[in-house]
Amino acid sequence: MATCFNRRFALVAGTALVLGTSFATAVQAADWPAKPVTLIVPWGAGGGTDATARMIGTLLEKELGVPVPVVNRTGGSGVVGHSAIASAAPDGYTIGVATLEIGSMHYQGLTTLTYQSYAPIGIYNSDPAAVFVRMDSPYKTANDLVGAIRASANRAFKASGSAQGGVNHLAMAGMLLASDIPADRVAWVPSEGAAPGLQDLAAGGVQFAVASLPEAQALMDAGRIRPVAIFADKRAAAKSDLPTFTEATGKSWSMGSWRGLVAPKGTPPNILATLQKAVAKVVVNPEYLKFMNSRGYATQWNAGDEFVSFMKKSDADVGSTLRAVGITK
Repeated sequence: MATCFNRRFALVAGTALVLGTSFATAVQAADWPAKPVTLIVPWGAGGGTDATARMIGTLLEKELGVPVPVVNRTGGSGVVGHSAIASAAPDGYTIGVATLEIGSMHYQGLTTLTYQSYAPIGIYNSDPAAVFVRMDSPYKTANDLVGAIRASANRAFKASGSAQGGVNHLAMAGMLLASDIPADRVAWVPSEGAAPGLQDLAAGGVQFAVASLPEAQALMDAGRIRPVAIFADKRAAAKSDLPTFTEATGKSWSMGSWRGLVAPKGTPPNILATLQKAVAKVVVNPEYLKFMNSRGYATQWNAGDEFVSFMKKSDADVGSTLRAVGITK
């Protein structure tokens, strides 16, 4: 009789605990947001991810009614920041920017994180990469650069623009492979984002760099670097005189970066829905569009399941490129 009572008591207590937890979560979600929402950026200040995140954060404050401070968590080729987002409490008070690298890090054995480790909010930007040289470089065209690399000794050329296995490294490797040049012919100098890699180019530390046009705008405006080709299927509207890599060399290759907002897995659905609605308003805000267009950042908005489908395809494409380059584990 006592055993039966204990079992019933345990069942009732367990049910009450589950209901109590669910009720507490529901109350918490209903009151959200009651304090600042931190926006984590896995890359350094000054790059495209940082710039776009800060604009979104500023406008998101007006939609949510609470501060949205941006925190740069760099290191580990993007692992540190992406891990910080995934491991945060799933209460809506920490969100972050996921980038293409979330589909490359796990293939390299740097982390077990994948796009499935997050709750999706939405993708807001994707930009093709471009290849840059110093303003005083002897390589006037992409053909000049590729030809010099082909004729050079192994690893005589150095390039930068992202972490090892990052989008700009993959874009460079794909450029070489498309030109029938071994992907390891050029020594890649890892950097925590595009900004330090471009600065390294401007300072003469590398012979060329790969980044998006908006990320390089300041150094282009300063007359320190110039692009020779863009890795896209068509020319960029903001720089229509710049040929695509295919136009410049006759070799077909295109690749670029993307940026999207995510939350820790397990974030309550109603909080995610509120975030999606808020960001959907941000990405059509005239101030946001003026900022993005003036700097040449492409705009788009695909939320929830559409974003998941996009990340799934990106993951598969990145895996194929990494295997071709030979830097998977």
